[in-house]
Amino acid sequence: MTPLYRHALATLALLTATSLSAQTPRLGTITFLTSGPPAAQEHFIRGVLLLHSFEYARAAQAFRAAQQSAPGFAMAYWGEAMTYNHPIWNQRDRDAAMAALERLAPTRETRLAKAATERERAFLAAVEILYQDGPKPQRDTAYAQAMEQLAARFADDAEAQAFYALSLLGLSSGVRVVPTYMRAAAIAEQIAAAHPNHPGAVHYMIHAYDDPVNAPLGLRAARAYSTIAPDAAHAQHMTTHIFSAMGMWDEVVSQNTIAADLTWWGPGHYTLWLGYGLLQRGQPGAALRHLERARENLARRTNPGTLSYFTLMRAHQVVSGDRWNDAALEWNIDLAGVGPVARAADAFAQAVAALERGDRTRAAEELARLAAVEANRSRAPDVLERELRALLALEEGRTEAALDLLREATRIEDGMPVEFGPPDVVKPSHELLGEVLLRLHRAEEAQRQFEQALALAPNRALSLLGLGRAALAAGDRETAARAYGTLREIWHDAEHGLAGLEEARQFVTR
Repeated sequence: MTPLYRHALATLALLTATSLSAQTPRLGTITFLTSGPPAAQEHFIRGVLLLHSFEYARAAQAFRAAQQSAPGFAMAYWGEAMTYNHPIWNQRDRDAAMAALERLAPTRETRLAKAATERERAFLAAVEILYQDGPKPQRDTAYAQAMEQLAARFADDAEAQAFYALSLLGLSSGVRVVPTYMRAAAIAEQIAAAHPNHPGAVHYMIHAYDDPVNAPLGLRAARAYSTIAPDAAHAQHMTTHIFSAMGMWDEVVSQNTIAADLTWWGPGHYTLWLGYGLLQRGQPGAALRHLERARENLARRTNPGTLSYFTLMRAHQVVSGDRWNDAALEWNIDLAGVGPVARAADAFAQAVAALERGDRTRAAEELARLAAVEANRSRAPDVLERELRALLALEEGRTEAALDLLREATRIEDGMPVEFGPPDVVKPSHELLGEVLLRLHRAEEAQRQFEQALALAPNRALSLLGLGRAALAAGDRETAARAYGTLREIWHDAEHGLAGLEEARQFVTR
């Protein structure tokens, strides 16, 4: 028996113990045979589990621990390099990745020579391709091609298949391309069938399916992921990509509460979704208390990112909650460095609140601030600007001009990538157009707009309320009953005195 063969048998015998150890914390189970010694392998397995749940910082720590345990263990450096590529978020830190790889060896050739097996060389060669010089989309494409070859070569290797699926999701530069996403989903489905406790399989299925059309296909994966990796905050939140796309607001609130408990309660991705879920459940008072808690914690971690999240949280509190006199409007937020979407949302919320209070001068000032926002890849500021111009035109009696602006806003929004969770367009354009048409007593047209809004954002409360009112005004009592009935279901624990709640109760009772 050769020394290498004895080492392979020893590694195989340790897999069960390694997987159990890697589940403390509980992150799922994988099988990833490597040439690393047992102590390094344990850290490595934990790093890969965290990598599959996009817990990138914690994963990097685990891979560095593997490097310290076995400085020549090539796959530990592969793993750390992988933590600096965030394909779904269209982020890549090439400098950090190359620094990690260069700690293994100074050149690509010497690094590949340190890989102990053909399979490990293939993984390392693929990550080298990912971080070569060149534009990110070009590198993503070359990396996906390398992973396709690796997955074909090691067809029975679940990790090869999982990272190939993830590479496909990363081809879209942060924009959903459904055919490519479905290719990734098909691979992930096969992995999940054979390895039901694999965190990456269900995670990538959720990403592939998290739009209102395909979300039901991901419901099983969403329910599984929260139990497979209960100690990964991102796993708890990730389930709500499906729940949000299906308008399941109780689950959006409960899972993002767990995610916030595992991280922090300041402004961030999880707390933004949690606040939005509370608003959809008809609990603006609870959402305000949540916002106040985030504000208190903001001082502990004030930076452009947390300020952007906080600004968006407040905008949704005002607009999605119909809270035109909310105390949060008076809070001073330092918008220096805040992203364009958040600045646009803030100007829009302040402007609409001013219009509702009869302050057209303030609304015009906020329009000027909104128009000055330099949009990046998102066209949300463009949509919000047209919406605000339309509302000001209505105030001036220019009805057709207002409707033209709103229809233009819907055309722009319809051309944007499908969103999930709290929308960047804090007032969806079809919903606003429906409300304006209803105000103009054009009920049938309004009904169509609310139906379109709900197709894009199922069970959004204000769209359901608008659909109920428009259908009733149009004489379509069947549709009105469905809309009011669904609204009552999602508002089963709504706060007393909520606008529209008694209206829905009375209609359903009649």
